[in-house]
Amino acid sequence: MTQNATLSPTKKELTPKNFSNLLGMEGFSEKMLTLHFQLYEGYIKNTNLLLKKWEEFRAKGDFSDPSFGEMKRRFGWEYNSVKLHELYFGNLGKEKSDPRDSSFEETVSEQFGSFDKWKDEFLGVAGTRGIGWTILYRDHATQRLVNCWIDEHNNGHLVESEPILVLDVFEHAFLTDYGVDRKKYLTAFMKNVQWDKVESRLTGGK
Repeated sequence: MTQNATLSPTKKELTPKNFSNLLGMEGFSEKMLTLHFQLYEGYIKNTNLLLKKWEEFRAKGDFSDPSFGEMKRRFGWEYNSVKLHELYFGNLGKEKSDPRDSSFEETVSEQFGSFDKWKDEFLGVAGTRGIGWTILYRDHATQRLVNCWIDEHNNGHLVESEPILVLDVFEHAFLTDYGVDRKKYLTAFMKNVQWDKVESRLTGGK
């Protein structure tokens, strides 16, 4: 995999980020991570196919074909999945990390009462029946933090809000290692969160 998940100025296509640094992470087998990386790359491939198809429609100057509209609807699902997976992999790592070493704990304590109260709510959202995403958002206007459940990649996101912590709760994220025991997966996820990266998002970094 290449290093930068950006749009190439010449090819106008997405390229996958390299998350191989996560291999060997406690609670995440190499098999499960490798399969997850392959799924992520599949979303990039599908996004690029849609971008290519749009160029063909633009060249013709005809947007009346129903397939054009369907592809436009599909794009949000594919593209958001790319970005959500990058945020998910990006807030994980093998280094031991303590939220008390960042300003994140202080921020959530101010809004939720304590770090543990925020954590309990976040994991409560993650335990929602069904498959989807659990995301801690920050509202740009008010700085309010909100734990949200997102059913699909392209539905239910908060407008003008920044994802601060992203958790994949689709079955592909945990089934290989944990079967249907989602709670064990959630425990493993929290052990591997890199709180400095979470803090960076909270303070305006990448």
